[in-house]
Amino acid sequence: MGVLNVTPDSFSDGGEFFSFDAAISRAEQMRQDGAEIIDVGGESTRPGAQRISEETEIERVMPVITELAKRDFFLSVDTMRASVATAALSAGARMVNDVSGGRADDAMFEVVAKAGVPYVLTHWRAPSASMDSFANYEDVTGQVLNETNAQVARAKQAGVLVSQLVIDPGFGFAKDVAQNWQLLRDLSALVAIGLPLLIGVSRKRFVASLLPAEQQSDNGLKDLAGAAIAALAVTKGVWGVRTHDPAGVRRAIKSLRP
Repeated sequence: MGVLNVTPDSFSDGGEFFSFDAAISRAEQMRQDGAEIIDVGGESTRPGAQRISEETEIERVMPVITELAKRDFFLSVDTMRASVATAALSAGARMVNDVSGGRADDAMFEVVAKAGVPYVLTHWRAPSASMDSFANYEDVTGQVLNETNAQVARAKQAGVLVSQLVIDPGFGFAKDVAQNWQLLRDLSALVAIGLPLLIGVSRKRFVASLLPAEQQSDNGLKDLAGAAIAALAVTKGVWGVRTHDPAGVRRAIKSLRP
């Protein structure tokens, strides 16, 4: 899954693909680099980010989704709003990636159930502006599992089919550096839920923590680390990897299967 942020303020590439032409060109490049899904998002969920309006989010994503759908891309819309998901699906998106796991908008499960599309349900505790204060766990893996299973039950009760669900443990969302590494060590337990597992570690703070302080803003170095983590995750049985660097991740995964 290739990340396409049509935002001015995302944490690693904000503004880089904000213009329509740049976004379309980037999507074409990621498909060429091996991305099978393009995940289009119009709202930054970087730590500390404030919410934008529904109108602004729709204005950002709809032209891009409409054009890429015409070019036969498999598109996911990265949104926490049911209204944005509805608009994107009507324009040709085929998947919803909700980093709030249905907690930010009570109408999301109903929209997904009605559309019958794949739905990424992410572990989430609070909006980006305050999420760091919710990184309190006695057993991060156990609690992520329990809280995720509770949201899965809610989704099923709302009519979402098990066959639609993909689980994302929410690396970087209300988790500190040590907690993220613990989740990564426990990938096998997450896979054992029995639902497809998507991981998104690309360029996140805990990955940058591997690097010396003066190199932590270097996306190239973070992408190398992210590709290594992706390859490890594949050996543990994950379903998919969400990344800013499809080419590097694809090379790393292929190296496991010469």
